Amino acid sequence: MIIAIGADHGGFKLKEQIREHLAACGHEVTDCGTYDETSCHYPMYAEKVAAAVASGGAELGVLVCGTGIGMSMAANKVRGIRAAVVGDCFSAEATRRHNNANVICLGERVTGAGLALKIVDAFLAAEFEGARHQTRIDMISDIENRNL
Repeated sequence: MIIAIGADHGGFKLKEQIREHLAACGHEVTDCGTYDETSCHYPMYAEKVAAAVASGGAELGVLVCGTGIGMSMAANKVRGIRAAVVGDCFSAEATRRHNNANVICLGERVTGAGLALKIVDAFLAAEFEGARHQTRIDMISDIENRNL
């Protein structure tokens, strides 16, 4: 699977751990930055990852900042992106199965590395269930289209 990953300075260390984990699991990882802990602005990295996913250059995306909240807000501004802040494995699985989330957002300052790797694995392993959930995804897309 091709996975785009990005972080700001507040999520850099966790991003690196996730990137290494994903590569070790056999995934192709597109690292959209940042590449060190120098203070930077999270929206630019959220947009890079979201654009990679929206264009089909990556199948899924992973974003990390201090809490995951800012990244999710920015990523969700890109048409076709359904980014979710996740702090537990159940939510990671559920957001893929029910919401067809295509970007997961994590917080380095609120989620330890061990749990974060399990969350990412749960997210990647889950598949969208479709059926009644597709109707809801279509409704989300309609909202997006009406408000561009």
